[in-house]
Amino acid sequence: MLYDTIAAISTALGEAAISVVRVSGPQALQFATQVFKLPAKLTPRQAHLVQVVDASGNVLDHGLLLHFKGPASYTGEDVIEFHGHGGVLVTQRVLDRLLACGVRAAEPGEFTQRAFLNGKMDLTQAEAVMDLIHAQSTLALRAANEQLGGAIGREATAMQQEIIPVLAHIEAFIDFPDEDISPETGAALMQRLDAVLERAQKLIATSEQGRILRHGARTVISGAPNVGKSSLLNVLLGFERAIVSPTAGTTRDTIEEIIQVHGIPLRLVDTAGLREAGDDIERVGIQRTERELDRADLVIEVVDASQPAAAASRLTLPDSIANRRILILNKADLGLHPSWPAEPKSIPLSCLTGRGIETLRDAIRDVIAHAGPLAADHPIAINARHKAAFERAAERLLAAKAALERGEAPEFIALEIRDALQAIGDVIGQVDVERILDVIFSTFCIGK
Repeated sequence: MLYDTIAAISTALGEAAISVVRVSGPQALQFATQVFKLPAKLTPRQAHLVQVVDASGNVLDHGLLLHFKGPASYTGEDVIEFHGHGGVLVTQRVLDRLLACGVRAAEPGEFTQRAFLNGKMDLTQAEAVMDLIHAQSTLALRAANEQLGGAIGREATAMQQEIIPVLAHIEAFIDFPDEDISPETGAALMQRLDAVLERAQKLIATSEQGRILRHGARTVISGAPNVGKSSLLNVLLGFERAIVSPTAGTTRDTIEEIIQVHGIPLRLVDTAGLREAGDDIERVGIQRTERELDRADLVIEVVDASQPAAAASRLTLPDSIANRRILILNKADLGLHPSWPAEPKSIPLSCLTGRGIETLRDAIRDVIAHAGPLAADHPIAINARHKAAFERAAERLLAAKAALERGEAPEFIALEIRDALQAIGDVIGQVDVERILDVIFSTFCIGK
C-alpha cells in the first residue's frame, strides 16, 4: 500500500473559487507528466501555471501546480498539488484523469496515515489534524494546535526517557549478574517511578477537558412546561431554532445545537417539559429528558420566577450533577415574585429583554471551568485513547512499585515497567526498544 501512488480531492465538495487535487507517492511526478502540461523545469515548492489534458490532448482545466519533493513534504513522499477551478465537475474530471493513468484513489485519512508511517508526525499529531478540522471553539482550536505541535508527544517521550534508564538498569542486572553493576536503591527507583506517575496522572486529569473541547459540554436546558426553555435556547443561539408557544408540551423531542461561550463549546439540549405526560409522544419526550439529565455536564434549570416559588416544579438531581446546576429565574421583566429565595447560581433573566444573558454566560464558564479546568495554564487535553493508554501505564507503574516494596525478583519488576513503557509508546504510536539496549551498553559498559 505504501508503494502505491494515491490521489484525492482535498477540498470540500461543492462549488468554490478553487479546488485542490493532491497526489502522493513514489510515482507522483511520473503520473503528473501524463496528466499536466508541465514546464521544462519543475522547481520544487514553486507554483507553475499548467494545463490538465485528457487522453486525447483536450484541455480539461488550467491552474497552479506545486511539487513537494520527498521527504520534505506533508506525507514524506513526492507530492503533487493541483490548484484548479473549484467546480464540482471539472475537479472530478481532473481526479478521474489521474485515476485513469493508474493512480489509486486515496482511502480516508491515508495522506495523514502516510505522514505518520513515514515519521513526519507521531500518532497524537495525526489525531490532532482531525481535531483541528473539527474544532468548534477557540479553546478547542488552541488545544488542537498544541497537540499538532507535539505537546502530548513531548510529554509521552519525556515519560519514556524517565522510564528507560530504570528498565535498562534492572535488565542489565538480570542479564549480566556477573558484571560489577550495583542496582539503584529501592528509594531511588521509587522516586523515578513516582515522577512518571505524577506526569501520567496530570495528563489523565485533562481527559475530561479534552472531551469537552472536542465534543462540547453537554448542557441540558430543563424545567416544567411553559417556563421559557425554548426561548432561552433561541436567545443563546441568536436565532429561532425551537418553536415557542404558550401551549404546554410544544417541545416533544430533544433539540441539540452547538454554541461557543467564552471559548468553550456547549452542546445545548432543549428538552421536553417535565410533567405528567398527556399522551404517548409526550411521554417518550419526557423519558428522553430524564436520560439527558443523567448524561449532562451542566444543567440549566429554568423556572417562571414571576409566579410563587411554591408553585414551581423543581428538578431533583443526583449529587454528581447538583453542583453543576444553574437556576434561571426567568420572566424577570414581569417582576420576580418575592417568595423566591436568594440561592447560589441563581440568575434573574428575561428572554424578552436580554437581561441576565451575559451573567448566564459568565456562570456557564465558571461552572465548566470548576468541573474541569479549561484555562490556559494547561493547554494539553488528551482524548479517550490517550487516557486509556496513560491509565494502563500508571497501573503497571503502581504494580512495579508494589513489587519493589515486596522485594520481588527483578524479572517481575522489569515486566511491569516494560508494559508501562509499551502503554506510553502506544500514545505516540511507537516504543523504541533499541534505545533500551543503547542505554544498557553505554551506561554500564557491558563486555568491556
